Amino acid sequence: MATYKVFSMFDGVGGFIVGLDNANNSINHKIFETVCSNQFEPSRKSQDAYEVGLYNYPNMEHSNTDILQVENQFFDNLKEKNVNMIVGGFPCQDYSVARSKKHELGIEGKKGVLFWEIIRAVNHIQPDYLILENVDRLLKSPSSQRGRDFAIMLGAFNQLGYSVEWRVINAADYGCSQKRRRVFFFVYRNDTEFSKQIEKKWDKENTDNYIFEAGLFARQFPVENIAYKNRKYSDTLSKYDSNSEEYIIDISDNFTGTIWNTGIMRNGQYFTIDTQPIKEQPKTLGDVVEEAKQYFIAKYGAEEYKKYIESYIVDEEKVSKFKYLRGSKKIERITADGHKWIYSEGGMSEVDELTIPARTMLTSEGSVNRSTHFLKYGEQFRLLTPIEAELLQDFPPDWTKYKITADGSKKEVSDRMRMFFMGNALVTKIVERIGIELSKMDS
Repeated sequence: MATYKVFSMFDGVGGFIVGLDNANNSINHKIFETVCSNQFEPSRKSQDAYEVGLYNYPNMEHSNTDILQVENQFFDNLKEKNVNMIVGGFPCQDYSVARSKKHELGIEGKKGVLFWEIIRAVNHIQPDYLILENVDRLLKSPSSQRGRDFAIMLGAFNQLGYSVEWRVINAADYGCSQKRRRVFFFVYRNDTEFSKQIEKKWDKENTDNYIFEAGLFARQFPVENIAYKNRKYSDTLSKYDSNSEEYIIDISDNFTGTIWNTGIMRNGQYFTIDTQPIKEQPKTLGDVVEEAKQYFIAKYGAEEYKKYIESYIVDEEKVSKFKYLRGSKKIERITADGHKWIYSEGGMSEVDELTIPARTMLTSEGSVNRSTHFLKYGEQFRLLTPIEAELLQDFPPDWTKYKITADGSKKEVSDRMRMFFMGNALVTKIVERIGIELSKMDS
């Protein structure tokens, strides 16, 4: 069975590491070992997520340097340590490229630059595999040229000799407790044994079997064996050879193709199908509330749980505010030049239903806003607890409770920051299942 030494980029609070560690436990064999992480939060003096990583993984190498400032030698050192997999969830902004006056390739959008740091790391480390995650709107970005950003990414990997398989996965469709849609990439180098085995069976005239049955995502996250509304598309990324200086520029300027929620790119040709999941029974928000309760009582006692929950009870003033925010409304607004217009917003349930999976958590979770989860607890109303938020992302309870600060001391993390972490995290169960399937496919 193959083994993987992993570098976690844009690590957050270690969601990919948790998922891969859980995969090790599920297959009862340690094939994934994360040897290094990089986590840096720009514009923040306090690097809380990095410090949570120091607490949870004291024996692992951690980098808190802005990835834009990381020297190439850092990546070269990882290659020398036999790192052969990169994982990460990276920011999604603007990935359009352009030529400067000196004709080198550049990029528009501050956060969009960060994707090219993944490409820089790949150039130096030359990993066998990457597992990446992003928001699903990436496939339709930007609105003025839908799919261009994602096509540029596919082209960048193609230039380096990699193939890319992708799938938009709603975690609740595959047994998880949160309706969270994200696009996952499985990227593999074309000269790996895994890729060679695919090449033997590859038929670019009929990729349906790979997308519906044979691919990594198809095996672990099954879909209906027919394209939804017959939505299928294939094309080449560019008319230029991938070695041409014009290759990425041409994709950026001229891409007009269609990208559906599932697909594969090999050798500059991409094939994409709109697939429908074969759904599994999900956990519910109520299941998570009960699991968090039993964990807390077992660790601290029933009386302490009562006190703990009381701190999340919402007063009448905030209850009224939540009811207003979640209700339907039409508000007249006036632009700077005096134009009047009506802002409309549909209503939503007064409280979150406990018998279904939770809605998608956002980084604003825990504050008083429309997107915050709002529970009715007995006759009282309350917010989610940090433990419940962690369980909704399939993290261990209290995963983000402690951090190691710059002076080496252990400190508790604020509730506000813990909720921010979880709103920004991924569902680790999805990563676990990807890891389990990779262990089967590359054994």
